[in-house]
Amino acid sequence: MAEAPLKGLRVVELARILAGPWIGQTLADLGAEVVKVEAPEGDDTRRWGPPFIERPRADGSMETVAAYFHAANRGKTSVTCDFNASADLDRLRGLIDQADVVVENFKLGGLRKFGLDYDTLAARNPRLVYASITGFGQDGPRAAQPGYDFLIQGMSGIMDLTGDPGGEPQKVGVAWIDIFTGLYGVIAVQAALAERERSGQGQHLDLSLLDCGVAVLANQATNYLLGGVVPHRLGNAHPNIVPYQLFPASDGHLIVACGNDRQFAALCRVLELPALAAEPDFASNPARVAHRDRLVPLLAAATRRFTRATLIAALEGAGVPAGPVNDVAEALVDRQVTARGLRIAPEGIPGLRSPMRFSRSPLVADRAAPALGEGEWRFGAG
Repeated sequence: MAEAPLKGLRVVELARILAGPWIGQTLADLGAEVVKVEAPEGDDTRRWGPPFIERPRADGSMETVAAYFHAANRGKTSVTCDFNASADLDRLRGLIDQADVVVENFKLGGLRKFGLDYDTLAARNPRLVYASITGFGQDGPRAAQPGYDFLIQGMSGIMDLTGDPGGEPQKVGVAWIDIFTGLYGVIAVQAALAERERSGQGQHLDLSLLDCGVAVLANQATNYLLGGVVPHRLGNAHPNIVPYQLFPASDGHLIVACGNDRQFAALCRVLELPALAAEPDFASNPARVAHRDRLVPLLAAATRRFTRATLIAALEGAGVPAGPVNDVAEALVDRQVTARGLRIAPEGIPGLRSPMRFSRSPLVADRAAPALGEGEWRFGAG
């Protein structure tokens, strides 16, 4: 049987909260051995509840840990380290000497006084790939400032693009920039490992929440850079595609997302408005964007005549992308989500698997997040 893609990779995680642990969890899902090094009181997210999960420890006592911690720490082992204890620091440096990767999200320069900075560790282990996650990066005028996902969502521009045009700016409903930074971190780690195969040397990876938040502005940023017009929030509408938004049904709302003229023509046929697709003001997407204020009310008046389920079925049958607005519970029981096996329960703890699939290599998803300090100070113990 094929082995997990990153089997044999050794990772020390000196990270807490979400962005850094997301790197560690993703690498663990891919088969890496990840030792999470926690303060004696544990990662802050162990207490970020409710809800909480209670389960027995190896010594028979019960451990109560927040679901938040379980969302980002699957597949790791945990050891505790008092940075003020020289014996603990010696054990940690010895562990890192054996590692391929270190992931840390301390404040700028915060690990140097403990001899855990990149330069010190790389002198001992030149092949080490060392990923640092901070709010603003390792240099620049804000480098020393603390940064959190919500703050960075505001600074990056995404909040001004999110929400009702007449309402206040809105953050995304999950820690969106933390997650993106974690995923960019995984990409960077794997790229550095690939480069190490050629050079024989590790390197320092500098990951900034603000960098990642701005980088994923994607088409909105490019629209501004090329067009000179500052984009602002459009609610559920799209700046470059029409119709691509929420529409009313007789019993709720649905999403209609026409990405081309053929799909728009099919939508018009389903809504019994075939002539709209031939009108010069609506026949092409640029025309529809220019005349959205006239087109959208005409479409909305037609969609209101249908129930949500009836219209979604009709549009799916006509090849028009359409769907419901699910709550989290509805999303997790969607027939496609169920068929793809996204829900997992390692060691009885429910969660979601990484969304990657390989034709030969399996993911590793059979271990829940670790109990505090129950791992060993060595690799190969699991």
